[in-house]
Parts: sequence; structure tokens; C-alpha cells
Amino acid sequence: MRAGVIAGLALLAIAGCARAPAPVADGPPPSPEVAACRAEARQSPETRAVAREMNMNNPGNLLRIREDQAEAEDRTFRDCLRRRNVPMPGGVERVRR
Repeated sequence: MRAGVIAGLALLAIAGCARAPAPVADGPPPSPEVAACRAEARQSPETRAVAREMNMNNPGNLLRIREDQAEAEDRTFRDCLRRRNVPMPGGVERVRR
């Protein structure tokens, strides 16, 4: 009985020292145009204006502002892609509350 417990603890100790698996990439890296548009969208005046409305002491406001900020960033990202004649990314539309 005691030998089984000790062997189990030894296996747990060895397993705890194992490395975590490397994260799996979602796909190929974005093209330079897509990366530039994503950076432009994060720094756009519209996205920054929404972020200025954030009240850190109000959890309801934080959620609403984060959703508004994501929507503004998405809109400016897609506008940038249209200006550069880059195809729109596919996928499912983000859930809006």
C-alpha cells in the first residue's frame, strides 16, 4: 500500500516537471496589409475616443465600452482593408449584445 502511494507521488512529481505543450498557431501569419490595417484600427481616433469614455469604477460601463471599442476597431479595420483593396477575412460575425 505504502509503496503504491510513494510510486504515485513520484509519478505526479515527474509529471509536474514536464513542459507545457507549445501553443498551436491558428493559421498562417497575417499578410503585411492585414497587419498594418489591424495596427491602424487599434490606433484610430474613433477607437481611442471610445476608450476615453471608460470608467474603471463601473463594471457595467467597462463591459459596454469594451464591446463598443471592439466594434469600432472592427469597423475601422474593415474600412482600411477596403481602402487598400485587400479581400475581407472570412468567418463568423462577432456576437453583439
